Amino acid sequence: MDPITTAIVAALAKSLSQDVCKDSYVALKEALKKKFGHKSDLVDAVDKLEKKPDSEARQDILQEEVEISKVNDDPEILKLVQNLLDQIESQPGGQQIINQTQTNQVSGVNVGGNFEFKPVQDGKS
Repeated sequence: MDPITTAIVAALAKSLSQDVCKDSYVALKEALKKKFGHKSDLVDAVDKLEKKPDSEARQDILQEEVEISKVNDDPEILKLVQNLLDQIESQPGGQQIINQTQTNQVSGVNVGGNFEFKPVQDGKS
């Protein structure tokens, strides 16, 4: 799962304290609205996932919209994603939620681990 979908799905996890990562989540969502518009397919996918955060189908749709929009190439968005992931990770059980989010739901093969998503800076990898 890509870092943006991972961050959003993990932020919506029931076991997290929503207050801790709320500001980071809102900042990411607002940045997506600003970049793609309030009625974009990407923002619509986020809105629908918020209503049913455990829905694998909605998670897949969000991941597809992230790929289509190529938002993973936006360094400003990736900074917001990293901040949200850092907030999630700082909570008890946060890293476990991130790891579970990284699990391939179809095959059950863990494609995650202790990943830290850092945006690529200009000229650096």
